[in-house]
Amino acid sequence: MDLDIDTVRIARTRADCVLRPGEAFLGGGTSLYSEPVPAGVTGLVDLTGLGWEPWSVDGSGLRVSATCTLAELEVGPGSLGGAGTLRGPASAGPYRALGIVRECVGALSLSAKVARVATVGGNLALALPAGSMIGLFAALDARAVVWTPDGGSREVAVADLVTGAGVVALAPGEVLREVRVPGPVLGQRTVFRRASLTPTGRTAAMVTGRESKRGPRIVVTGSVSAPHALYAHDHDMLDRWLDWVGSDVGWYEDTHGSVAWRAAMTRRLAHEALEELGGAA
Repeated sequence: MDLDIDTVRIARTRADCVLRPGEAFLGGGTSLYSEPVPAGVTGLVDLTGLGWEPWSVDGSGLRVSATCTLAELEVGPGSLGGAGTLRGPASAGPYRALGIVRECVGALSLSAKVARVATVGGNLALALPAGSMIGLFAALDARAVVWTPDGGSREVAVADLVTGAGVVALAPGEVLREVRVPGPVLGQRTVFRRASLTPTGRTAAMVTGRESKRGPRIVVTGSVSAPHALYAHDHDMLDRWLDWVGSDVGWYEDTHGSVAWRAAMTRRLAHEALEELGGAA
Protein backbone atom coordinates (compact mmCIF):
# COMPACT_ATOMS: atom_id res chain seq x y z
CA MET A 1 0.00 0.00 0.00
CA ASP A 2 1.28 3.47 -0.91
CA LEU A 3 1.26 5.50 2.31
CA ASP A 4 2.29 8.65 0.45
CA ILE A 5 5.14 9.54 2.81
CA ASP A 6 8.79 10.25 2.18
CA THR A 7 10.60 8.78 5.19
CA VAL A 8 10.28 6.32 8.06
CA ARG A 9 12.72 6.60 10.96
CA ILE A 10 13.01 3.90 13.61
CA ALA A 11 13.51 5.43 17.05
CA ARG A 12 16.19 3.65 19.10
CA THR A 13 16.66 6.23 21.87
CA ARG A 14 14.62 9.05 23.35
CA ALA A 15 16.71 11.52 21.36
CA ASP A 16 15.29 9.95 18.21
CA CYS A 17 11.81 10.98 19.35
CA VAL A 18 12.40 14.65 18.55
CA LEU A 19 10.19 15.22 15.56
CA ARG A 20 11.44 16.89 12.42
CA PRO A 21 9.15 19.07 10.27
CA GLY A 22 6.40 16.97 8.75
CA GLU A 23 6.96 13.93 10.97
CA ALA A 24 4.47 12.09 13.16
CA PHE A 25 4.82 9.17 15.57
CA LEU A 26 3.97 5.62 14.53
CA GLY A 27 2.93 2.83 16.90
CA GLY A 28 1.57 -0.38 15.42
CA GLY A 29 0.48 1.43 12.27
CA THR A 30 -2.68 -0.59 11.63
CA SER A 31 -4.80 2.56 11.32
CA LEU A 32 -2.69 3.68 8.35
CA TYR A 33 -4.25 0.89 6.32
CA SER A 34 -7.77 2.16 6.93
CA GLU A 35 -7.40 5.95 6.96
CA PRO A 36 -5.52 8.44 4.77
CA VAL A 37 -2.25 9.83 6.10
CA PRO A 38 -3.05 13.14 7.86
CA ALA A 39 -2.46 16.23 5.78
CA GLY A 40 1.04 17.60 6.08
CA VAL A 41 2.61 14.37 7.37
CA THR A 42 5.57 13.42 5.17
CA GLY A 43 7.51 11.19 7.57
CA LEU A 44 6.95 8.71 10.37
CA VAL A 45 8.95 7.91 13.51
CA ASP A 46 8.47 4.26 14.49
CA LEU A 47 8.34 3.93 18.29
CA THR A 48 8.48 0.13 18.29
CA GLY A 49 12.25 0.31 17.82
CA LEU A 50 12.64 1.62 21.37
CA GLY A 51 12.28 -1.91 22.70
CA TRP A 52 9.95 -1.10 25.58
CA GLU A 53 8.91 -4.06 27.73
CA PRO A 54 5.25 -4.74 26.85
CA TRP A 55 4.05 -4.91 30.45
CA SER A 56 5.16 -5.58 33.99
CA VAL A 57 3.37 -6.00 37.29
CA ASP A 58 4.63 -5.79 40.87
CA GLY A 59 3.57 -4.42 44.23
CA SER A 60 3.29 -0.88 42.86
CA GLY A 61 0.87 -1.88 40.13
CA LEU A 62 0.67 -2.69 36.44
CA ARG A 63 2.67 -0.84 33.80
CA VAL A 64 1.74 -1.24 30.15
CA SER A 65 3.93 0.34 27.49
CA ALA A 66 2.36 2.28 24.66
CA THR A 67 3.90 -0.19 22.19
CA CYS A 68 2.45 -3.25 23.93
CA THR A 69 0.36 -5.02 21.31
CA LEU A 70 -3.20 -6.01 21.99
CA ALA A 71 -2.19 -9.65 21.67
CA GLU A 72 0.52 -9.18 24.31
CA LEU A 73 -1.96 -7.44 26.59
CA GLU A 74 -4.49 -10.23 26.19
CA VAL A 75 -2.17 -13.15 26.85
CA GLY A 76 -0.14 -11.28 29.48
CA PRO A 77 -2.10 -9.16 31.97
CA GLY A 78 -5.29 -10.64 30.56
CA SER A 79 -4.31 -14.08 31.80
CA LEU A 80 -3.48 -12.76 35.27
CA GLY A 81 -7.07 -11.73 35.84
CA GLY A 82 -8.62 -15.01 34.77
CA ALA A 83 -10.89 -15.69 31.83
CA GLY A 84 -13.48 -12.98 31.32
CA THR A 85 -15.55 -10.87 33.65
CA LEU A 86 -15.89 -12.10 37.20
CA ARG A 87 -19.58 -12.61 37.94
CA GLY A 88 -21.18 -13.17 41.31
CA PRO A 89 -19.01 -13.94 44.33
CA ALA A 90 -15.39 -13.76 43.20
CA SER A 91 -12.42 -15.38 44.85
CA ALA A 92 -9.98 -12.87 46.25
CA GLY A 93 -6.85 -12.38 44.22
CA PRO A 94 -4.18 -9.76 43.61
CA TYR A 95 -5.08 -9.26 39.94
CA ARG A 96 -8.79 -9.92 39.65
CA ALA A 97 -9.43 -6.42 38.25
CA LEU A 98 -7.70 -7.60 35.08
CA GLY A 99 -10.51 -10.05 34.40
CA ILE A 100 -11.98 -7.59 31.87
CA VAL A 101 -8.79 -7.21 29.82
CA ARG A 102 -9.62 -10.00 27.40
CA GLU A 103 -13.16 -8.78 26.91
CA CYS A 104 -11.96 -5.25 26.19
CA VAL A 105 -9.48 -6.56 23.63
CA GLY A 106 -12.20 -8.76 22.13
CA ALA A 107 -14.52 -5.75 21.89
CA LEU A 108 -12.32 -4.45 19.06
CA SER A 109 -13.23 -7.48 16.91
CA LEU A 110 -9.70 -7.73 15.55
CA SER A 111 -8.22 -10.56 13.59
CA ALA A 112 -5.30 -12.35 15.25
CA LYS A 113 -2.98 -10.81 12.66
CA VAL A 114 -4.04 -7.25 13.48
CA ALA A 115 -4.00 -7.91 17.24
CA ARG A 116 -0.32 -8.88 16.97
CA VAL A 117 0.49 -5.45 15.53
CA ALA A 118 -2.04 -2.95 16.90
CA THR A 119 -0.87 -1.30 20.12
CA VAL A 120 -2.39 -0.07 23.36
CA GLY A 121 -0.94 3.38 22.82
CA GLY A 122 -2.26 3.54 19.28
CA ASN A 123 -5.77 2.67 20.42
CA LEU A 124 -5.66 5.36 23.10
CA ALA A 125 -4.08 8.01 20.88
CA LEU A 126 -6.57 7.47 18.05
CA ALA A 127 -9.27 8.37 20.58
CA LEU A 128 -12.08 6.70 18.68
CA PRO A 129 -15.30 6.36 20.72
CA ALA A 130 -15.15 2.60 20.09
CA GLY A 131 -11.56 2.38 21.35
CA SER A 132 -12.00 -0.12 24.15
CA MET A 133 -8.59 0.53 25.71
CA ILE A 134 -10.04 3.87 26.80
CA GLY A 135 -12.82 2.22 28.79
CA LEU A 136 -10.49 -0.44 30.16
CA PHE A 137 -7.87 1.87 31.60
CA ALA A 138 -10.34 4.55 32.67
CA ALA A 139 -12.14 1.92 34.75
CA LEU A 140 -8.82 0.84 36.27
CA ASP A 141 -8.04 4.45 37.27
CA ALA A 142 -4.88 4.31 35.16
CA ARG A 143 -2.62 7.25 34.52
CA ALA A 144 -0.82 7.88 31.25
CA VAL A 145 2.87 8.80 31.34
CA VAL A 146 3.66 11.31 28.62
CA TRP A 147 7.14 12.23 27.41
CA THR A 148 7.47 15.94 26.67
CA PRO A 149 9.72 17.33 23.91
CA ASP A 150 11.97 19.08 26.45
CA GLY A 151 13.11 15.76 27.90
CA GLY A 152 10.69 15.75 30.83
CA SER A 153 7.50 13.84 31.47
CA ARG A 154 4.04 14.38 32.87
CA GLU A 155 1.09 12.26 33.91
CA VAL A 156 -2.57 12.53 33.03
CA ALA A 157 -5.48 10.30 33.99
CA VAL A 158 -6.53 8.10 31.08
CA ALA A 159 -10.09 9.26 31.71
CA ASP A 160 -8.86 12.81 30.92
CA LEU A 161 -6.50 11.88 28.09
CA VAL A 162 -9.26 11.53 25.51
CA THR A 163 -11.21 14.77 25.25
CA GLY A 164 -13.30 14.11 22.15
CA ALA A 165 -13.73 11.89 19.13
CA GLY A 166 -10.22 11.69 17.69
CA VAL A 167 -8.92 14.31 20.13
CA VAL A 168 -6.36 13.67 22.87
CA ALA A 169 -4.66 15.91 25.43
CA LEU A 170 -1.25 15.56 23.83
CA ALA A 171 0.73 18.60 22.72
CA PRO A 172 2.77 18.51 19.48
CA GLY A 173 5.87 16.37 19.93
CA GLU A 174 4.62 14.60 23.04
CA VAL A 175 4.86 10.80 23.23
CA LEU A 176 2.55 8.48 25.13
CA ARG A 177 5.09 6.33 26.98
CA GLU A 178 2.97 3.99 29.11
CA VAL A 179 -0.10 3.61 31.30
CA ARG A 180 0.10 2.74 34.99
CA VAL A 181 -2.57 1.02 37.04
CA PRO A 182 -2.20 1.50 40.82
CA GLY A 183 -1.49 -1.65 42.80
CA PRO A 184 -4.54 -1.45 45.10
CA VAL A 185 -6.85 -1.34 42.07
CA LEU A 186 -5.63 -4.69 40.76
CA GLY A 187 -7.37 -6.62 43.50
CA GLN A 188 -10.78 -4.99 43.01
CA ARG A 189 -13.68 -6.57 41.14
CA THR A 190 -14.42 -5.26 37.66
CA VAL A 191 -17.30 -5.47 35.22
CA PHE A 192 -17.72 -5.22 31.45
CA ARG A 193 -20.77 -4.64 29.25
CA ARG A 194 -20.91 -3.90 25.53
CA ALA A 195 -23.48 -3.44 22.78
CA SER A 196 -23.23 -3.23 18.99
CA LEU A 197 -25.72 -3.44 16.17
CA THR A 198 -24.33 -6.80 15.04
CA PRO A 199 -22.43 -9.53 16.89
CA THR A 200 -19.13 -8.56 15.26
CA GLY A 201 -19.92 -4.89 14.71
CA ARG A 202 -18.11 -1.87 16.07
CA THR A 203 -18.82 -1.05 19.70
CA ALA A 204 -21.70 1.39 19.97
CA ALA A 205 -21.99 1.45 23.75
CA MET A 206 -19.60 0.14 26.37
CA VAL A 207 -19.70 0.24 30.14
CA THR A 208 -16.79 -0.76 32.33
CA GLY A 209 -16.59 -0.49 36.07
CA ARG A 210 -14.96 -1.60 39.27
CA GLU A 211 -15.58 -1.67 42.97
CA SER A 212 -13.72 0.86 45.11
CA LYS A 213 -13.71 2.41 48.55
CA ARG A 214 -15.60 5.36 47.08
CA GLY A 215 -18.30 3.08 45.72
CA PRO A 216 -18.80 1.44 42.31
CA ARG A 217 -17.00 3.34 39.54
CA ILE A 218 -18.97 3.30 36.29
CA VAL A 219 -17.29 4.38 33.04
CA VAL A 220 -19.23 5.03 29.84
CA THR A 221 -17.53 4.91 26.44
CA GLY A 222 -18.54 4.07 22.88
CA SER A 223 -21.81 5.98 23.07
CA VAL A 224 -20.07 9.26 23.93
CA SER A 225 -17.22 11.09 22.22
CA ALA A 226 -15.02 10.99 25.34
CA PRO A 227 -15.08 8.81 28.46
CA HIS A 228 -17.28 9.80 31.38
CA ALA A 229 -17.07 8.27 34.84
CA LEU A 230 -19.13 8.33 38.02
CA TYR A 231 -18.86 6.81 41.48
CA ALA A 232 -22.46 5.67 41.63
CA HIS A 233 -23.82 4.82 45.06
CA ASP A 234 -27.29 3.81 43.86
CA HIS A 235 -29.41 3.43 40.74
CA ASP A 236 -31.22 6.74 41.21
CA MET A 237 -27.90 8.55 41.26
CA LEU A 238 -26.86 6.68 38.12
CA ASP A 239 -30.06 7.66 36.33
CA ARG A 240 -29.61 11.34 37.19
CA TRP A 241 -26.05 11.21 35.91
CA LEU A 242 -27.06 9.52 32.64
CA ASP A 243 -29.74 12.18 32.18
CA TRP A 244 -27.00 14.81 32.54
CA VAL A 245 -24.76 13.01 30.04
CA GLY A 246 -27.57 12.96 27.51
CA SER A 247 -28.61 16.58 27.95
CA ASP A 248 -25.29 18.36 28.60
CA VAL A 249 -22.71 16.12 26.92
CA GLY A 250 -24.78 14.47 24.22
CA TRP A 251 -24.72 10.95 22.83
CA TYR A 252 -22.43 10.10 19.95
CA GLU A 253 -24.03 9.11 16.66
CA ASP A 254 -22.71 7.49 13.51
CA THR A 255 -23.63 4.57 11.26
CA HIS A 256 -23.03 2.16 14.13
CA GLY A 257 -25.92 3.41 16.25
CA SER A 258 -28.50 6.19 16.61
CA VAL A 259 -28.59 8.58 19.55
CA ALA A 260 -31.81 7.10 20.96
CA TRP A 261 -30.61 3.50 20.71
CA ARG A 262 -27.20 4.29 22.18
CA ALA A 263 -28.77 6.20 25.06
CA ALA A 264 -31.12 3.32 25.86
CA MET A 265 -28.41 0.67 25.61
CA THR A 266 -25.98 2.68 27.72
CA ARG A 267 -28.56 3.09 30.46
CA ARG A 268 -29.37 -0.62 30.47
CA LEU A 269 -25.72 -1.67 30.51
CA ALA A 270 -24.81 0.84 33.21
CA HIS A 271 -27.54 -0.41 35.52
CA GLU A 272 -26.48 -4.01 34.88
CA ALA A 273 -22.89 -3.09 35.73
CA LEU A 274 -23.91 -1.31 38.91
CA GLU A 275 -26.06 -4.26 39.94
CA GLU A 276 -23.16 -6.63 39.42
CA LEU A 277 -20.87 -4.45 41.49
CA GLY A 278 -23.40 -4.41 44.31
CA GLY A 279 -24.81 -0.91 43.99
CA ALA A 280 -27.80 -0.02 46.18
CA ALA A 281 -31.24 -0.26 44.62
